[in-house]
Amino acid sequence: MDITGRIIAVLPERSGVSQRSGAEWKAGSYVLETQEQYPKKICFDVFGADRLQQFNIQVGEMMTVSFDIDAHEYNGRWFNSIRAFRVDRNIQAAPAPGAPAEAPMGGAAPMPSAAPFAAAPAATPSAPAPDTAPFGGEPAGDSDLPF
Repeated sequence: MDITGRIIAVLPERSGVSQRSGAEWKAGSYVLETQEQYPKKICFDVFGADRLQQFNIQVGEMMTVSFDIDAHEYNGRWFNSIRAFRVDRNIQAAPAPGAPAEAPMGGAAPMPSAAPFAAAPAATPSAPAPDTAPFGGEPAGDSDLPF
């Protein structure tokens, strides 16, 4: 899957030693924001010191990221994994808002690169804010996650 957008956050690198093979590993996480009417944010990982150095992703860059999505189960709960395998910085300038899009040869309308995400219900001013701590705080409820 490919998504184009601007890098809005570079999270600290993580590293460790594999329990199975004893080899060292490195991973970095990045947040990409799409440039649509209703922008989406995607947090993805780059795994491997060689790819981290090769991609050299910086905040503010426009790029197309190719990634794989997978899920794994841990103690009866499921978690998504989004890993980048290619980064393309050769992005054409986006058309001005309100400008008609040019149709490709053959007259067909361009296809969107990804299916739209389901929108979460809007919070009302009188509704209490959910008790979550996305980064750095204690998560709500008991958690036995290894990370």
